Amino acid sequence: MTIQWYPGHMAKAKREASENLKLVDFVIELVDARAPLSSQNPMLQGILGDKPKMMVLMKKDLADPKVTKEWLEHFKENGFPSIAIEANNKQDIQAVINLGKSIGNEKIEKLKAKGVRPRASRAMILGIPNVGKSTLINRLANKSIAKTGDKPGVTKKQQWIKVKNEFDLLDTPGILWPKFEEEEVGYRLASIGTIKDQILPTEDVAAYVLDYLQAYYPSMLEERYGFEGYDDIMTAFETIGKKRGCLESGGRINFDKVSDVIIQDLRNGKLGLISFESPE
Repeated sequence: MTIQWYPGHMAKAKREASENLKLVDFVIELVDARAPLSSQNPMLQGILGDKPKMMVLMKKDLADPKVTKEWLEHFKENGFPSIAIEANNKQDIQAVINLGKSIGNEKIEKLKAKGVRPRASRAMILGIPNVGKSTLINRLANKSIAKTGDKPGVTKKQQWIKVKNEFDLLDTPGILWPKFEEEEVGYRLASIGTIKDQILPTEDVAAYVLDYLQAYYPSMLEERYGFEGYDDIMTAFETIGKKRGCLESGGRINFDKVSDVIIQDLRNGKLGLISFESPE
């Protein structure tokens, strides 16, 4: 199944990002630490060319730290300096600034060698919707500049932000690509809240989460819901529904409520630290 999604403002954002690349010295691409490949926009890679890029793995506090370490090594081996952060951690924010400064300074030194007057380096920050871009920008600027929200597509226009006199940062709206050729990519992004909940049926997303947990993190099912495995997904839903009180009149299970419980438990970290893909 091909999952299609492409609001008009995202087409405009992609065009503007492509046009403004010539204004910056390097790119900061944000991905979700729980799904660093699925949340990496393949459409962006085509417009970046040889522009230097650093990877920032957001929401490391929700991801499996062992797998996150593997991703950092993977990106480094492929020539992209990378860092995993939690946006409310001041040390993590300073580490992003330090890494960005070191990358930007390389370009500035080359310009100085050509006789160009020194200036602050410039970066463009890119990422898919709801990856935590606005929150990171506010932390980098140390004040509320970018509008934040828990739904995809909050940022709608570009703006320049100064990062502690170290470099200038061009914010851009989150950009998704026209369609997900691989069905599982869509389910991964839906699970972590990167695409709007209306795009895929909630029950299907919740079922995907349970199946993934049973395959890779079965102990989390037992700790949170009281069972480690199941043969039938409906039985799993019914068990969770009874345990969490997702009932209608007559004692029937409300499957919509069960689905919402599962998805919110995942997104809030109540299931544990989970990664949905590894570099392998």
